[in-house]
Amino acid sequence: MRSVKVEPPAEMGMTDGLSFALFLPASAPLATVVVVHGAGSCKESHFDFARACRADGLAVVCFDMRGHGESEGALDERAVSDVAAMAALARDRTGVDAVALRGSSMGGYLALVAAADARAAAVVAICPASAAGMARGLRSGRFEFRADLEGLGSVLASHDELRAAEALGGALLLLHAEGDEIVGVEHSRELHVAAAGSRLVAVPGGHHRSVQHDAELQALSIRFIRTAGTVPPVRD
Repeated sequence: MRSVKVEPPAEMGMTDGLSFALFLPASAPLATVVVVHGAGSCKESHFDFARACRADGLAVVCFDMRGHGESEGALDERAVSDVAAMAALARDRTGVDAVALRGSSMGGYLALVAAADARAAAVVAICPASAAGMARGLRSGRFEFRADLEGLGSVLASHDELRAAEALGGALLLLHAEGDEIVGVEHSRELHVAAAGSRLVAVPGGHHRSVQHDAELQALSIRFIRTAGTVPPVRD
């Protein structure tokens, strides 16, 4: 039997109550990807994507949102600024200005609406949630993570993902399973229409979590980020 040792992150730490892991490639990265996980998930769930990025010359920051994993406090009105803070940390650690965001489900929504504040060159949104759907989930008590209902509710009320997608245009890649039982693929189709020049990959079958760990679609995301990482960042 042959055992294989997986190289760990280059750095694991805590900043302003947020737990993060930094992956660095062997040489200077072309860009850094900030990974924004979904509701009830954690940074470790996306280490497979981080390792794939690292092998292809990209740096990656995975972090636990507040109310999740090892981060402190509850998910609140800082949700968008926390994504921007992770982008700033990525620039500080790598010395490279180009940052992309990759978010899944709730993280897809946050990646979209935080793109301008994070000065993101590109966004990959996987089965992105809608503000309306998340607000319904909060009201019904469906989510199990620690949340400040008033603070997080204010984020959902003041940040429109369709307007954010429109601002991103061709810097947006949408990936969605047509069999998604939680967020219907129709939402990504609406975002695609709003974002002129964006790309939508709708995968037959699957479920809410299947796309984010698909090796072929991870490779597609990496190619998109490597190309888009050379363009100017998104601004209001």
